[in-house]
Amino acid sequence: MRLKSLLLAAALATAPMAAHAQAQAQAQAEAEPPMFRAVKIVLIGDSTTAVIGGWGPSFCAQHVTSFAACINLARGGRSSGNYRTEGSWRLAMKEIGSGGFTDTYVLIQFGHNDQPGKPGRSTDLATEFPANLKRYVEEVRAAGGKPVLVTPLTRRQFKDGKLIDDLAPWAEATRKVAAETKTPLADLHAKSYAAVQAMGAAEATRFAQQAPPPEVLAAARTGTTISAQPAATSPAPGTALGAAPAQQAQNNAAVEPMGQAKLSFDYTHLGREGADYFSKIVTDELALAVPPLRRYLVP
Repeated sequence: MRLKSLLLAAALATAPMAAHAQAQAQAQAEAEPPMFRAVKIVLIGDSTTAVIGGWGPSFCAQHVTSFAACINLARGGRSSGNYRTEGSWRLAMKEIGSGGFTDTYVLIQFGHNDQPGKPGRSTDLATEFPANLKRYVEEVRAAGGKPVLVTPLTRRQFKDGKLIDDLAPWAEATRKVAAETKTPLADLHAKSYAAVQAMGAAEATRFAQQAPPPEVLAAARTGTTISAQPAATSPAPGTALGAAPAQQAQNNAAVEPMGQAKLSFDYTHLGREGADYFSKIVTDELALAVPPLRRYLVP
């Protein structure tokens, strides 16, 4: 009889402890979603994000865990305008709305082909470009996705030791749209500009798809980059025979054709080393801008 009393007393004493432990476990389970829940990350943009010439491949391969699907739908030669008009956005919307994932995050980076001088691609900076970004944001949200705006990757052209910030207006327009629409922002432009300026023209040539020609590297070592395109074979009018043609700054509108980037040296597109370097910046920016994504990213 005494033994039964002792057992009953012990059970009554431990019951509150067991109930408390069970409540703690349930609260933890509710606070932390199951590890098998997966998200999707969709990349939208131009060749500086795309599979050939961009940071996207390294981002998907090296910085996204197996609990996230990473789909790169960026295409070379596309702006915020013709990415939609040609039909690429329609395909992206099908991917965004396909379901099956806890969340779908859509990273949107444009600007390089929105600049003047690219017929069929250029958009007006004051009106079309911001309106296009806002429309992308609205449609992603309407489809159940979560948009993230990404400022355009810097180019790597220098003059007198100073990095030419030709994409600054498009980066600023992107920041403004992000603020107005309350959209997370990964400021790739600011971070990539600071990094390239710090390393200088010569060192930054290593980020291209191919090594620079000797004369291009020699110019970069002086702090001023020159065109990597072959010079014209015939001299310009008024040029003395046998005189070397004057080296000019690279015309980006001429060397950034519609379609995937050519495997060549330029100051815009990325080889493997460049993709690895700048995808790390994107990852760090994304972890800050979208805290729920951190568990799915590899620093």
